[in-house]
Amino acid sequence: MPELPEVQALSDFLRQRTDGLVVTGVELGSFAVLKTFTPPPDALVGAPVDGVARHGKFLDLDCGGTHLVFHLARAGWLRWSDAAPTARLRPGKSPIAVRVRFDDGSGFDLTEAGTKKGLAAYVVNRVEDVPGIASLGPDPLLDDFTEEVFAGILRGHRMQVKGLLRDQSIVAGVGNAYSDEVLHVAKLSPFAISASLDDDQVTRLYTALRETLGMAVAAASGKPAKELKDAKRAGMRVHGRTGQACPECGDTVREVSFADSSLQYCATCQTGGKPLADRRTSKFLK
Repeated sequence: MPELPEVQALSDFLRQRTDGLVVTGVELGSFAVLKTFTPPPDALVGAPVDGVARHGKFLDLDCGGTHLVFHLARAGWLRWSDAAPTARLRPGKSPIAVRVRFDDGSGFDLTEAGTKKGLAAYVVNRVEDVPGIASLGPDPLLDDFTEEVFAGILRGHRMQVKGLLRDQSIVAGVGNAYSDEVLHVAKLSPFAISASLDDDQVTRLYTALRETLGMAVAAASGKPAKELKDAKRAGMRVHGRTGQACPECGDTVREVSFADSSLQYCATCQTGGKPLADRRTSKFLK
């Protein structure tokens, strides 16, 4: 799933590629992907791209005051073409959910693999009309996201810190992968309770959050969309590396599995050497 660093890189990529361009077509390969009905997608046609922005994990193309907003979800991606296919997109015939064309012949497709569909697109006059954006928590890379603000967030919620970092209404942009990475750098258990963290743990977590995301954004910057997935995987310390050696201590990276996801951690670095219970319905170690 694309998270803040990859979505920021896609935003920068699209901003550079679409500067000065005009939308000439919006085609739907999946009608279910469009979550709004007014204005229609055709409202974008003929409009210049005035800007591209990121809101958490959402991408926002401002086209003459009408916004095309999309969330790539777990299996969605953006595929750019300097020369977009000339044939019109036929609904239901490919993994392409949306195709956007520009006046220089370029364009991009929003694609989604697999059978579980989560990719969502919105055409709105105000980005706040997208429910997921209206409920977003603060962006952890903004200047006003201070350690004091973060400490207040942690102590205002009594929940497992892994879940807190992933909750988009609490902190925007972090998902399963980067929450694993941040907690490994901070040397904290995924199941530590946020409100119970001491001052030193809060400082470690704040620093790890800002630095991990900042470095990932810098690493992704300037890469074309097609290279971002591989770059993300290559930069992971523990996420997706079950059974491999921890880069800090050499212990084996362990995993906790859930019904539809998993997390990775290092017991030596994060839980005092004690493995976390890996039972899907258990009460996990704190």
